[in-house]
Amino acid sequence: MNQPTTRLAYIDWLRVLAILGVLLYHSARPFIPDDPWHINNHDKSNLLDEFNFFLSRFRMPLLFFLSGAVTWYMVKKRTTGSFILLRLKRLFLPLVASMLLIIPPQVYMERKHQGYTGSFLDFYSQLFSSGPYPEGNISWHHLWFIAYLFLYDILFAPFFTWCKSSSADGFKRFLLRLSKGKRIYLLMVPSVLIYTAGILQYPETNALIDDPVYFIYWLLFVLAGFVCLVEPTLLDSLECNRRLSLSLAFLLLVLINSLRWNDFNWFDGSHDTNSWFTWLYLARQPVHTWLWVFALVGYGKKYLNRSHAFLPYINQLIYPFYILHQTIIVILAYYVVQTPDTVFFKWVFLTMTTLFLCLFIFHLFIRPFPAIGILFGMKSDSKKQS
Repeated sequence: MNQPTTRLAYIDWLRVLAILGVLLYHSARPFIPDDPWHINNHDKSNLLDEFNFFLSRFRMPLLFFLSGAVTWYMVKKRTTGSFILLRLKRLFLPLVASMLLIIPPQVYMERKHQGYTGSFLDFYSQLFSSGPYPEGNISWHHLWFIAYLFLYDILFAPFFTWCKSSSADGFKRFLLRLSKGKRIYLLMVPSVLIYTAGILQYPETNALIDDPVYFIYWLLFVLAGFVCLVEPTLLDSLECNRRLSLSLAFLLLVLINSLRWNDFNWFDGSHDTNSWFTWLYLARQPVHTWLWVFALVGYGKKYLNRSHAFLPYINQLIYPFYILHQTIIVILAYYVVQTPDTVFFKWVFLTMTTLFLCLFIFHLFIRPFPAIGILFGMKSDSKKQS
């Protein structure tokens, strides 16, 4: 078993691409018809809706998969206890700090958009007495990803550290067999079954306590990413099967959109749940998602495994960027939607301005100050390492 001992550059580049996808997705949210967001533009764009539909097939699953892969590097030289302490520092602390400092401006601008006339200080003074969002103002908004990832890492810390021990050799041999031929696609089976069986009763909420299907669904992407680093031949299999994964993902996308665009209603909520057609319809989403994740990782391994002098800096930036980006988008969008410009220029402005503001804030106010950097999940010595 030849587990990688040095960080794989393509994993980092894929994280960068996934975060850029998140930026493009959230910048488009004010302009999506029939899907109200925190700030909403009067004019909508069906084309941006289609763009977001495409991004939603893989952006968060890919992030969870890559987070699982990165977990291997965190546990390989740590005990279970030290790994948990690391996740408390790198995930839980930034989550709490952001819920107190970064998320409230988002909620405040949303309340202003809804007609609230008080100042931010008035709003903040009621933050803890208002209750949880959406009725109240306490929320983690887009940082649900961090909350879920933190719980996964805490719950599975013993498993993660066990995988590097000799007692896991049998499990690693099983993974090795899974990497042969097309068996890699068996990784998606538990996720597809759980999603298909439960999604009608438990739709996605990102609220943790009432999100059982998606809680397990996201977890399985984390575990898949982790075991692919435990047994790297699984990654080799993804690379070898990349064309098949991409071909199937593309054909399924064409099929789904052909039906959607021609008003063929696969499922309107009234279908008999005993019908095989209903379960086939439900299963198409997780299958489609896994195919995209497999294709992106496979092609990333083939073409993106190149380091660059700028990559360590980008790795420092990614996490603070994720924490900051939606708050900046929401604040800007509050004013942008009031302008008479076209939807396209508003979206481009939100995207580019958010990108530059995140870069400036990180470089000028986060990276130079270790105490602030810790609140954004950065290593305390990250500046020295860059």
